[in-house]
Amino acid sequence: MDASSKTVSGSSIDERVLVIMAKAPRPGAVKTRLTQSLLVEAVTELYCCLLDDTLTLARSLEGVEVAIMCPATDVNELTQLAGSKARVVAQKGEGLAAGLTSVFAYFTEGRQRRVIAFNSDSPHLPGSVLEHAFETLAAHDVVVGPTHDGGYYLVGARTSHPTLFASDGLGTSSALERLLSRARDLHLSVGFADSFYDIDVADDLTRVAAELLVAPGRAPRTAAWLKEWELAAAKSRTNYRAGTGQL
Repeated sequence: MDASSKTVSGSSIDERVLVIMAKAPRPGAVKTRLTQSLLVEAVTELYCCLLDDTLTLARSLEGVEVAIMCPATDVNELTQLAGSKARVVAQKGEGLAAGLTSVFAYFTEGRQRRVIAFNSDSPHLPGSVLEHAFETLAAHDVVVGPTHDGGYYLVGARTSHPTLFASDGLGTSSALERLLSRARDLHLSVGFADSFYDIDVADDLTRVAAELLVAPGRAPRTAAWLKEWELAAAKSRTNYRAGTGQL
């Protein structure tokens, strides 16, 4: 029997944990690709909205423990932001690969649980997708939620696999491919959640703004911020035309 399929004494695979991968919302430290289109201060405000709505989404799932994994330097600030919504845990090491490794080392230590690491910028994801991901993890060693750009917005496991994550390829279009390659090398079965998108560039903002205009309740703080952003952008375009007669 594969080691990942063995029952650990005193544990229950019915236990579910959703861990949000987050950073403290400091200017220039979060969603840096968006600074090509937005002011750094605006990106920081947006990230606060995304994180808050992500916490709300996570807490909407019944019977799921919610936590945040973050760099050690960010624990105090994120603890204040999260309040009673989630426990905040410091990762060991630096970077996303170290953070993901820390998630499964910490939350599966001594017992098997269904643990999913989830990004902090997809609060518009339907809760049913997360529920399905947990269900998929009951029958597989690993579950992955692919993004349309070749990455992944969630990854889950029932025990720790220290060599599953490596810094090479994370944040690139080959991230998912490299993760699946390492899973094959470890002889781990992989199930998939629905493909989705996170918010990295201006086109993603436009897309999620259109979706939240129809259903703002999916991510209310983000929807409100995006509405103000679009109004400000429209006003800026109007003023530009009035001043120069050109776009």
